[in-house]
Amino acid sequence: MKKKSLITGLGILLLSQPAYTQEHTADISNGVQTPAVSRPGVNTPALNRSIVELLSRLDQLQKELRQLRGEMEVANHELSGIKRRQRELYLDVDRRLRDVELAGFRSTASVDTARTPANTTQNHSTKSAGTLGAGKALPQAPTRDEKDKYHSAFNLLKEGRYDRSIKAFVDFLSTYPNSTYADNAQYWLGEANYVSRKYKAAVTEFGKVISLFPDSTKVPDAMLKLGFTHYELKQWGKAREMLEGVVLNYPKSSAAKLAKTRIKRLERDGH
Repeated sequence: MKKKSLITGLGILLLSQPAYTQEHTADISNGVQTPAVSRPGVNTPALNRSIVELLSRLDQLQKELRQLRGEMEVANHELSGIKRRQRELYLDVDRRLRDVELAGFRSTASVDTARTPANTTQNHSTKSAGTLGAGKALPQAPTRDEKDKYHSAFNLLKEGRYDRSIKAFVDFLSTYPNSTYADNAQYWLGEANYVSRKYKAAVTEFGKVISLFPDSTKVPDAMLKLGFTHYELKQWGKAREMLEGVVLNYPKSSAAKLAKTRIKRLERDGH
């Protein structure tokens, strides 16, 4: 705004100077020698100084603008780096938690197998090794190929290659629908769509975590992200319903704390 005002003032001053010059030149061309009389209200030396000052100020403003743009670029770069590190940290924590869960699964499977009676038939022994408790199916330990494909899709997400990550998780779930990684893969499929701003797809994928894996530790996070996704879609009622569900059903979870924060934001915005 300052820059525009300075340019306008400078233009007015420059336009006033030629007007006087043309009149004086016309008098001379007509053979009339007039004494050098200053125009009323015009001080030529002062006018020149004002022009110089305006040009100097304009140059200074341009320098300040270039500096601000440079600082903004640096700040944006640093912010992108912070977001990337936060995402990597979050994903790394999730990977470590999944490793702990798998370690517990292997331990449970070993104990269950050890308890199988030695005098059972081969058929009964095989069946018992695949069950836990009263008739509850025990998931099979992941194969090497299964783990490699999951981690490959997960790493694509960490690297910010979201479209490829979405495809990789879809392929993984199609190939290994009963994998011990299936609930995590389903959740991260929703997350990949969410960060890609494919919100309608994210609603579908997060919803599958809840419907297909109701006992998964990912359910609170999926409900939270469903609330966030509905918020982005401006579906305020659905967003509040899902966020309040997190607080009600998982009050001690980290997801509940984030849900409370977003609920306050909804209230502050009048939704």
